[in-house]
Amino acid sequence: MSSKKNSESFIATNKKASFLYNLISPYESGLSLKGSEVKAIREGKINIKESYIIVRKNEVYIIGMHIGEYSHSGYSTHSPLRDRKLLLHRSEINKIIKEVNDVGKTLIPTKMYFKNGKVKLKFYIAKGKKVWDKRQSKKDKDIKRDIDRAMKR
Repeated sequence: MSSKKNSESFIATNKKASFLYNLISPYESGLSLKGSEVKAIREGKINIKESYIIVRKNEVYIIGMHIGEYSHSGYSTHSPLRDRKLLLHRSEINKIIKEVNDVGKTLIPTKMYFKNGKVKLKFYIAKGKKVWDKRQSKKDKDIKRDIDRAMKR
């Protein structure tokens, strides 16, 4: 068995998510994609930084995820900003709906990657940080960086 088959290769990340939100509980899902979208993702033409996830009619969708056009596309292509359905079990969807109904909670995508040849999306139920929380996060990050530098010497 080759090691490539079981490996995870990251495609896109949303680094600002952990700074802007308190990430509470993680979920992993597949996506309903067209062939040209998967090919464009393999080329690295994807951006999840401005995207978010909503629940609509008991289905979960990612909004605002940009997938560029595939370089060798023919006459049929995909819309770069279309809403894409997330593939989750019904029990997971019900749990997400229950948690998101709490005031101030939202769904934030953090990473997109290939897992066993399939495109997967990791997202979190998150709560927005206040300004002082962001300052504290930056302060903690700076302190950790200073400690790491001191330990290196």
